[in-house]
Amino acid sequence: MSDKTILDELASFAKYRVSESIKQMPLTDLRREAESLPKGLFEFENALKKPGLSFICECKKASPSKGIISRDFPYLDIAKEYEEAGADCISVLTEPKWFLGADSYLKEIARAVSIPCIRKDFTVDEYMIYEAKLLGAKAVLLICSILDKGQLREYINICDALGLSALVEAHDEKEIETALDSSARVIGVNNRNLKDFKVDTANSRNLRNLVPSDRIFVSESGIRSVEDIREIKDFGADAVLVGEVLMRAEDKKALLTEFKKV
Repeated sequence: MSDKTILDELASFAKYRVSESIKQMPLTDLRREAESLPKGLFEFENALKKPGLSFICECKKASPSKGIISRDFPYLDIAKEYEEAGADCISVLTEPKWFLGADSYLKEIARAVSIPCIRKDFTVDEYMIYEAKLLGAKAVLLICSILDKGQLREYINICDALGLSALVEAHDEKEIETALDSSARVIGVNNRNLKDFKVDTANSRNLRNLVPSDRIFVSESGIRSVEDIREIKDFGADAVLVGEVLMRAEDKKALLTEFKKV
């Protein structure tokens, strides 16, 4: 019986994807293209610094735990609805196997909206950061559970050189420490355990005090209600990442508007 978790499988498949992409474009060529673009202005993290709770709204078709969430998935319409309702940033899933994401979704959404987008994927190689830059992302996700401290520092340095933000995701006290030691400026606490996919929004509350006030604190996943938003705001999160509940809402603008009133 294998001890591999879904996170292990996601990371392993991401490495395979990179190996296939390199055959189409070597790292040196990809890096050259990405570095030739104007340096970003860290738009993602700056959008989260405003007073009050900021909202990162997610475009995703499916997930490993829930299966297909949006069968039709009119991703451009969804992204525009989020922007019109006052979203601060948009998270776009590009992982193709379990989340049914695509790089093209990010590229098209980034062109269609004026708010910053984050590439939500399982970054296991610097190659994926340069890809994100070329796709129009303003930020990438770096997950402590699949990267060591050295990799985190290296990848944050690459992001800095490109003007991208890094959302460094932690799930427990040890990973918060790793994120801080890696000089992460934006730290997200995932309320979903990526090893068994159990959700507990108290995870963010319990870890909030470990993150200094000069860093941006994001509560991620498991948001279902106005009460959840109120609790997250009350314990002092700077931003919240909301996915499935918005994706399943018939009127996404109305629900996001309701959340923003809290």
